[in-house]
Amino acid sequence: MDLYRERLWATPWLFISTLLVIPAVMLVFAPINFAIGVVLAIGIYVAWAIFLVTTAPVIRVTKDELVAGNARIPLSLVGQPSAYDGDAATQERGRLLDARAWLLIRGWIKPVVKVPVLDQDDPAPYWLLSTRNPDQLVRVLGEARLVS
Repeated sequence: MDLYRERLWATPWLFISTLLVIPAVMLVFAPINFAIGVVLAIGIYVAWAIFLVTTAPVIRVTKDELVAGNARIPLSLVGQPSAYDGDAATQERGRLLDARAWLLIRGWIKPVVKVPVLDQDDPAPYWLLSTRNPDQLVRVLGEARLVS
């Protein structure tokens, strides 16, 4: 059972901005064959939209582990998480970022949660996760850590 679950969907503006692929593809292929240009333009856009939807990672917290995309870590190896928003989130994703950190960040989601890794054998000192609900994720992780 999931205590927390969030899919990091792409924002609507990303789908709208990628509509520019349609005229770009038509510009290339229309001089050759207009019908093929239209079909390819729409096909490429639809393929890109499907790609954005199907590759959106999920962050989950269960009673035993934190799952972020394809990575998993037992809650017993997770330290006290902290939430960052606004300029603090930008600093965590940029100037303050440790190159060894494990990242699941998306440019269209500004807030992040920093989750320390307590395993001495793990080369990553922490996980940095994009989330639209940083305070809720920190609260759920804190509660789950106490129970486990």
